[in-house]
Amino acid sequence: MVEVRYFAAIADAVGKEKETLDLPSGATVADLRATLSAVYGPKLDPMLKVCAYLIGDELTRDAATPLSSRVDVLPPFAGG
Repeated sequence: MVEVRYFAAIADAVGKEKETLDLPSGATVADLRATLSAVYGPKLDPMLKVCAYLIGDELTRDAATPLSSRVDVLPPFAGG
């Protein structure tokens, strides 16, 4: 089980701030993206590809990165 927390535009796109997904041991960022696309539809794919994923203390965009028990999905932020 992986707790997935969503922030900003991705939270708006999925309609929630967090959920728990049943992903297999050894699942990667690519597996998470595929699961989210299957659940929320392929229109989410472009956003998922530009998101960063906070896994433990590591911020990554590498699809091969293994997941931990909690993952934060962070879209690009604009600000000033």
